[in-house]
Amino acid sequence: MVEPTVRGYANMLRYGWDMEPEYAYLAREADGTAVGLLAVGVNTYDNTNQIWIDVDVHPDHRGRGVGSALVEYAEGFARELGRDTVGYGCIDLPKADAFARRHGFVQKAIEVNRRQDLTGLDWDVVQRLYDDAVAASTAYELTKLTGPLPEELLEDMVTLTASINDAPKDDLDMEDDVYSPGRLRAYEEAQSKSEHTVYRVIAREKSTGALAGHTVISVERERPHLGEQHDTAVDRAHRGHRLGALVKSAMLLWLREAEPALTQVDTWNAESNNHMISINEQLNYKIVARILAYQKKI
Repeated sequence: MVEPTVRGYANMLRYGWDMEPEYAYLAREADGTAVGLLAVGVNTYDNTNQIWIDVDVHPDHRGRGVGSALVEYAEGFARELGRDTVGYGCIDLPKADAFARRHGFVQKAIEVNRRQDLTGLDWDVVQRLYDDAVAASTAYELTKLTGPLPEELLEDMVTLTASINDAPKDDLDMEDDVYSPGRLRAYEEAQSKSEHTVYRVIAREKSTGALAGHTVISVERERPHLGEQHDTAVDRAHRGHRLGALVKSAMLLWLREAEPALTQVDTWNAESNNHMISINEQLNYKIVARILAYQKKI
């Protein structure tokens, strides 16, 4: 996982993913020494019965109840908001898993962080993947965009973005994500204010103009060698035409020219999302970390 810079973390606290920044609480010793950090995500677009937390304790101060105190604080915060579920994620390590279970969390899913090393990417493989996908998707054409979506695409992009809800949730107690024009604009605003350039490749059906699939990558301006895959989804009515492979390979060929400093891209998938993982593995993505996702009713 890529750690943020000071500037990047400050932007995250100001703007979040889509203008809903996390709450952050710092645990300190009596002398002011920082010993722990609690981050709390409070979504107001959907899943308004829950919060999601991250708990980090400095290695020199573990085993003294700091993490437990932060979890207790988060649960109290959830109750104040009228929410009954706390979600928690941690790296797949025995001590982290034991901590979660000790505090009553139940494992519900596994997310896998994969990283693409563009310096070791075989571009002939990318080109072949793109050419094969083009041959299988002759009824579609591609649109490439940076920055805000054109107004005439906004409503259709709301529907297409919601296709991500078909991705596996495993055993997570989660409602579908809810999208709107306002939320998509908020995402664009947050990324811009956080000094990220957003690249979109959108597949459109030629005969109807319907938006069929898309992929999104955000590139840092502070560290332009780093990118993050934000979304890849294909509308259910348009599956079976290799559109996922088409937009992902087209994105890479575009970024090779548009972002010559870019050397790595991180992506996240449910461990059970075999279809998307198979495409990613063709594109030189390697596992960096496994994240165990837990939930707890309070």
